[in-house]
Amino acid sequence: MPDSIRRLLPLLGHSGGNRDAMTCFYRCGNACDHPAPNESANGYLGDVVNAAMSRRGVMRAGAVGGMVLGFGGAATAALAGPAAAAAPASHTPAHGHKPTKAGKLTFETVEPNTLDRVTIPAGYQTSVVIRWGDPVVAGAPAFDLHNQSAYRQSLQFGFNNDFVGVLPLPGRHDRALLVVNHEYTNEELMFPGFTSLDALSVGQLETAIAAHGLSVVEIERVGRSGQWKPVAGRRLPYNRRITALATTFHLTGPAAGSAALRTAADPHGKTVIGTLNNCSGGVTPWGTVLSGEENFNQYFVGGDAVSDAEKVRLNRYGITTTARYPSGSRKWDRAQERFDLAKHPNEANRFGWVVEVDPFDPDSAPRKHTALGRLKHEGANVIVAKNGHVVAYMGDDERFEYLYKFVSDKKFMPGHSPVARKHNLTLLESGTLYVAKVIGDSVASEIDGSGKLPLDEKFDGKGVWIKLVAGNRSFVPGMTAADVLTFTRQAGDAAGATKMDRPEDVQPSLRTGKIYAAMTNNTNRGVGTNAPADEANPRNANKHGHIFEITEDGGDHTGESFSWQLPIVCGDPAAADTYFGGYDKSAVSPISCPDNVAFDSAGNLWISTDGTPSTLKTNDGLFAVPVEGRERGHLKQFLTVPVGAETCGPFITEDDKSVFVAVQHPGEVTGATVDKPASVWPDGGYAKPAVIVTWRPDGGPIGS
Repeated sequence: MPDSIRRLLPLLGHSGGNRDAMTCFYRCGNACDHPAPNESANGYLGDVVNAAMSRRGVMRAGAVGGMVLGFGGAATAALAGPAAAAAPASHTPAHGHKPTKAGKLTFETVEPNTLDRVTIPAGYQTSVVIRWGDPVVAGAPAFDLHNQSAYRQSLQFGFNNDFVGVLPLPGRHDRALLVVNHEYTNEELMFPGFTSLDALSVGQLETAIAAHGLSVVEIERVGRSGQWKPVAGRRLPYNRRITALATTFHLTGPAAGSAALRTAADPHGKTVIGTLNNCSGGVTPWGTVLSGEENFNQYFVGGDAVSDAEKVRLNRYGITTTARYPSGSRKWDRAQERFDLAKHPNEANRFGWVVEVDPFDPDSAPRKHTALGRLKHEGANVIVAKNGHVVAYMGDDERFEYLYKFVSDKKFMPGHSPVARKHNLTLLESGTLYVAKVIGDSVASEIDGSGKLPLDEKFDGKGVWIKLVAGNRSFVPGMTAADVLTFTRQAGDAAGATKMDRPEDVQPSLRTGKIYAAMTNNTNRGVGTNAPADEANPRNANKHGHIFEITEDGGDHTGESFSWQLPIVCGDPAAADTYFGGYDKSAVSPISCPDNVAFDSAGNLWISTDGTPSTLKTNDGLFAVPVEGRERGHLKQFLTVPVGAETCGPFITEDDKSVFVAVQHPGEVTGATVDKPASVWPDGGYAKPAVIVTWRPDGGPIGS
């Protein structure tokens, strides 16, 4: 590896984590510098329950299971009894995929590298669809690095694109709406002459705030190929920028209007300005986009001035309460006073929700759905259960946090009529929220934290969905429904949920109905007094992460019990602590830090990564793997992104001819600036986050 490239690679082990120091600061406000917010004892119950629920201890499980879970009855019985056979799921595709015959992945594996470009397999082509600063709203000014403003940025494509959704325009195969999250900003990589956040002008801070949010862009297919580009013209009725600076959001659900959501600017607690740190998301069967608000904690200051009771709640979400300015503060209070909790103590409670955007109605206000709970949401993905109810699966992206699911009160109404659409737009406003309790089926002594397989040669077990709230009824003693939904982490603690290794994107398979969650990593697992390894999180100091597979009992996504397996335990295939579904490890690609997941119509799982430069010393990438049949576990790398970048998305179009990827924060390397960049992708000069599309010139399907 050339020294020039080696110097640009992120530093290993910053604050005990995997990421570069610049990433740690801007992505999550230096979360690794602080103890994990989850101080509950839940993780320590794993050994007790593991021993009780093992194959050799199942006869004595009843008493221990009832004691540990504290919810008795059906939940304990579901854990102790055998899982019902999962029936094939019958559900509505979330974004138009119609399951087809599974096939072997045929693309040529891309080798790991540290190149400052996107690398793709032979026989494929790739191009940039849209990049930071490109016009979105008709009449937007041309991008000018030296003359940016909040006004200009509010009309242009935002920074650090993450989630990607592509929604075809009705009746057309050549036009679609591209919906993209803009998670956060790197001011060093945006403003020439940058010296510090304190030195930024108020105008520059407002520009950064406007660079957060979402973009809706009409795109068109290039000929009959898999390539796409923005539609040019003066009339772009769907195009829209949604920003953290000025866009009005409406709160829905049981917590809307509750005391914890009221502020001086919004005494009714039902209207919020902006959305923060939008990470991943999902496309609903009724044609909207869900976006998860994740690391919102870093934008707030003044936590030291709130009441002691409020400090407990703020601490649980990683908001510093011992100093006015946290170590990862963005200093946004200099531009908008609402980010100062000393003056507006409830403002932080108005972030951390799942946001729903209707891209087909540009005049509609986006909504924050309180019924889905307040977490550091990676995203939310929806499936229609066999009984017609809508089920959303969600991960809370922080060390030792939990998996959740939401089941709607109302049923999905098929079709595209105005009546059906109006009804379906209300589905996420009321329902039941659950948190997962996970049990391994091996005795505790077989899970030693090394990643060694137990005697049955599988990491697997059972689990229950513990009910937290249903409509306006709380199932957590001492908490109202509004409390449960606004302070969902505390509710999960009280319910005895299982601490997981950073649960990020969670995606249902429309072929099998199984659910796949990316556990990105947890370098604190089993370190010091932190919760030790368990069968669902089998490695201490887990820097590589794993994939968690859920099979709902009886194929019922609205049920309260499930079985689970780990089909992939990530890392270097040559290492003993990795596992690829039993497939020959000499034939698979190395992978680390899985982040986002998606499916093609053949049922192959696509995985994007975030953190590989620090763990495997190569660039992040996109991978594909069959999860059923003889090829299960045969993971192959499909592409790599440039130096310092993270692979986000992905999104595979319904015809399988295009895969979209968001190349986030290229050049995000400590010491780099826009004047002295670590990456010059995609246009030379300096780096720009961008969305790319990759396709086969012969018109064949992506992957297989």
